[in-house]
Amino acid sequence: MMKSTRESPDNWLNDYGDMLYRFALARVRSEATAEDLVQETLLAGLLAFDKFSGNSTVRTWLVGILKHKIIDHFRKYSREVSVLNNDESADDVLAYQFDQQGHWQVDLVEWSTPDKSIDNEQFQLAFNDCLTRLPQRMADLLLLRTVDGVATEECCALLGFETDNQLWVALSRTRVKLRLCLETNWFSKE
Repeated sequence: MMKSTRESPDNWLNDYGDMLYRFALARVRSEATAEDLVQETLLAGLLAFDKFSGNSTVRTWLVGILKHKIIDHFRKYSREVSVLNNDESADDVLAYQFDQQGHWQVDLVEWSTPDKSIDNEQFQLAFNDCLTRLPQRMADLLLLRTVDGVATEECCALLGFETDNQLWVALSRTRVKLRLCLETNWFSKE
């Protein structure tokens, strides 16, 4: 495509927004993050548009920018997890959230019939939404250990935890994140 016949950035959101969003969502599993990544991609494209050579389509060029934004997102997340893991001990996470048996100390909500809520389609949507907002490893751990009842040792092997303690700390953090998300998206709406 010749540089003089390039598409105008004014139409990028309409022409490519949905495609870029689906591409990002499939990789980051968070609607908000996918939206942010698309916005960052379109802004970066706009700022670099004068450098676009026209050797590919605008669509291909924007997808390339988005791929870099997604990689940057995962790198940033990886650094944040390392800092969190170094700064936060299991005692900090567990101190006020769970009792010795791993049950919630905080009464999340008074349910008259918990089984009814589990079967509730709106709860399932909220739960699934919260699950997709968790990092993949956390979501996998929650499902394997808590839902499927896979043994600790097998979970460690499957998910790459070096010690049982690492697994239990990660599971505790996962429960905290899930609880906060459900508290915002479900419990407060009951």
